[in-house]
Formats: sequence, structure tokens, C-alpha cells
Amino acid sequence: MSDARPGANRQELNPDPDRGQIQDFDPPFEIVESAALAGPLLFNSPHSGAIYPEAFLRLSQLDVATLRRSEDSFVDELFAGVVAQGYPMMRAHFPRCFVDVNREPYELDPRMFEGRLPSFANTRSMRVAGGLGTVARVVGDAQEIYGRRIPVDAALARIESLYKPYHRALRRLFSKLHRDFGYAILIDCHSMPSTAGQRDERPRPEFVIGDRYGTSCTGAVTEVIEQTLRELGYTVSRNKPYAGGFITEHYGNPAAGLHAVQLEINRALYMDEQRHKRTAGFERLCEDIGKLANCVGEIPPGELQPYRAAAE
Repeated sequence: MSDARPGANRQELNPDPDRGQIQDFDPPFEIVESAALAGPLLFNSPHSGAIYPEAFLRLSQLDVATLRRSEDSFVDELFAGVVAQGYPMMRAHFPRCFVDVNREPYELDPRMFEGRLPSFANTRSMRVAGGLGTVARVVGDAQEIYGRRIPVDAALARIESLYKPYHRALRRLFSKLHRDFGYAILIDCHSMPSTAGQRDERPRPEFVIGDRYGTSCTGAVTEVIEQTLRELGYTVSRNKPYAGGFITEHYGNPAAGLHAVQLEINRALYMDEQRHKRTAGFERLCEDIGKLANCVGEIPPGELQPYRAAAE
């Protein structure tokens, strides 16, 4: 196991606690890998972090149980077995509601902050409007995290100390696989509530594959994932209700041999969503994820290599 703390040190991670800044992430994320690589397949779990600093909890008007509703609980554990199969995995330790690396770096809501945001901040995206920017305003069913505005410097510190190092490490690892093999696949691992909320109790599919409507990876990747999951007995949807976030969109470049896909897992498959506990389905799902990894790893290189036109 190799932990990744680019640009981070103890001094940077322990600023004034009264400002609700970063203090308890040690390390803030990690890359777990085996000695030998089986292929250019990388798994990423950006939303499974479950460390909630005391300074952050003092700023929040919500308890930890409520804050955890935005967390992709146990997803890193579900995929942990891929490392023994020869595929690296990256995972965050900081929670999504503290800073969300599956957003643009500066999707920020000016209503949340004391002080002026940088002029380049994206303050009008749909995600900001919904309260789910890089620094979230809400969790769950639009429950406000903070009872008052927080200093803009606190948000910028989270971006500089956590968001940017995370992406530098992820990009470096993905690029290394691409250099070594000539192509690479990134599977961005997430979970979703079993229903859309109190107003819509219709069950969701068990898996949602997001490939940005065919633009973030070659069709072979999506087809193998869908076929494998269906053969294992799961219900599967493509791009609805999740087509893939910032990571899928910005890391996928199939013309260059860089393939990215987002995989959303229905939480009812493996956990009690109210009690935040693993259920009996957890172990079976771990085994099936291992089978899925093997199938994706066996996609013929000719399906994944850069497009000839791009190479020319």
C-alpha cells in the first residue's frame, strides 16, 4: 500500500480549527496497489471518505449520521478485492460533503460564504444551484449543512489542500497506466440511494453505467460491463439517472486510448440505508465485482487502443 500526500504536510493539515479547515486527514487519500499489474485498469472511489473533523462538525448544524447520507459508504471496501487481482485503486478519506472531487475545482455558491469568491469561480452551474458544488451546501433531501456563512478562505483551503492533490495523483496514475500499456480504463465507483427520495419511492436499477452518452469510453467498455452485470443477475441502466460526473467527463478521451466510466451501485444491494450497516448481500456483491473486474480486464487491446485517425 502506498499513501499519497502530494503537496501535503502536517502543518498544512492543521490550520486554525475555528475556521473549520482541514485537520484530521492522515493521509487525505491513498493509492492501494499490488506488486504486479494485471492490466491498465484503475478503480477510483472518490466519495467513500468517512473522516469528519471536529472543526467541521462544529461548523455544521447536522449530526454525523445525517452528513453521512451523502457518503458512498463502503464502496471502497466493495472494490478492495480488485487490488489482489492486479488492479490499483484510489480512495478518498475526506468526506464528499467536505470537498467533492467529482466537481469542477471551483463550483461554489456565493450564498454560502463570507468574503469574495475568485472571479473564475463557476457560481451558476446546475450542481451549485442544487447545493452540491465543490463545497456542498446541502446533503440528503436538501438539508442545509451550515447554520451560517463560512469563510471563503475555508473553501479555498479545502480545494488547494485536498481537491488539487487528489486530482494530481489520480491523473498521474491514470497517465502512467496509459504510458505503460498504450491505453487505460478508469472505473469511477459510486453508490446511489435505492429511491430518488420521499416524493418518488420507485426502485432504481441495481447498477447505473455512466459513459457520458458514449463519449467518455469506447462502446466495448460499456457493453462488457452491462453484459457481465446482467449475466450475474442484476438490473442495469445506462446514463439514467446518472451519466457520469466531472471525473468521467474530464478523464475520458477514447480517441487517445483513455476510457472512463462511472459505475453507480444501488445501496440496497449491500447495506441498510437507515442504520448505515452492511447487510448479507455485501459479500456476494464483492465477489461479483471481482468477476466484473476480470471481464473488463479481458477486453481485447484492439478495442481500447487510440483511434488510428488520432494517432496520425
